[in-house]
Amino acid sequence: MVTEDMARAVHAAWMEARRADGWTYGQMRNDAMKQTPCLVPYDQLPADEKAYDYATAEAVIAKLKEMGYEIRKS
Repeated sequence: MVTEDMARAVHAAWMEARRADGWTYGQMRNDAMKQTPCLVPYDQLPADEKAYDYATAEAVIAKLKEMGYEIRKS
């Protein structure tokens, strides 16, 4: 559950950064026009994009544990 929550947060942060940089939704990725089909809520992402966010979340969680942090729900 924590990994899925973190994956959602990773995607939300990514979207915020893209929007701040002028990116908008587009059906096809177009770097010149700053358009991407991934500017959608996490639940609407294709499986491969969700997997990318999930892998990022797993890596962050693993690194925090390696650094001695414990992750507990309060």
